[in-house]
Amino acid sequence: MYVLPPRSHDTQLTHPRQSHSGKSASTAPKPPFILTPTRYLEREELTGYPKASIVLLRPSMSYMLMNSANPLSLKEVLPNFNGTTHIFLPINDAVDVTQAEGGSHWSLLLVSIIDGVAFHYDSMSNANDREGRSTTMKLEQLLGKRLRYIPMNDSPQQENGSDCGVFVCVLMRHLLLKRLLRADASRKISMSMRDTHVQAKDGRRTMLRVIEDRKKEGERRRSRSHSPYRPKSSQSKSPPRIGEENEDLRST
Repeated sequence: MYVLPPRSHDTQLTHPRQSHSGKSASTAPKPPFILTPTRYLEREELTGYPKASIVLLRPSMSYMLMNSANPLSLKEVLPNFNGTTHIFLPINDAVDVTQAEGGSHWSLLLVSIIDGVAFHYDSMSNANDREGRSTTMKLEQLLGKRLRYIPMNDSPQQENGSDCGVFVCVLMRHLLLKRLLRADASRKISMSMRDTHVQAKDGRRTMLRVIEDRKKEGERRRSRSHSPYRPKSSQSKSPPRIGEENEDLRST
């Protein structure tokens, strides 16, 4: 069982700028499947919980941490984890650090700093177990805190070789909202995903809908800002003047 953090702390939600990869058949730190959902979670969901302190670490930073010989040297480039209760880390199995696009699989590491536990969710059994353990060990060095690594063997499993990025996004949203933010903080909860079913097609549809909605919203904003029909008075700092048709009123 798992103890939720108290919500009385006056902490901040943080989310570094991201350039995630969401291709599940997984090319390392690039594209959008993880980027858009995490930005959506931050802007549409996390803002409703200002007392939480959760970091959604971008894949490139997770990968850098996993491959660093000295994690402490990364303190200046990684987010400040002081006061942070939980960290979400997308894990990639790319071996060659010099290759811009590498790796073939994504998984999710959820670290509860306050409980000293690292949960690893892998949609292909334990394909990324080595990477999950390695990242946990590096994070231990960075935080100066022991973390118990727990492979979540009941994680939902993908049915093909191209849905791992989608699974990471869906699991991240579920764990963030249903297990951490919206649960009763006074009760213990299970982090098991045994009864959670992930439909990759539904996940992809949701991501595309979010992308399209944000695209349309941006287009509407640009249209309003460049509209030739905006009243001139709204663009001027001077007060309106009396019109010529009222000149006769001035002479009376």
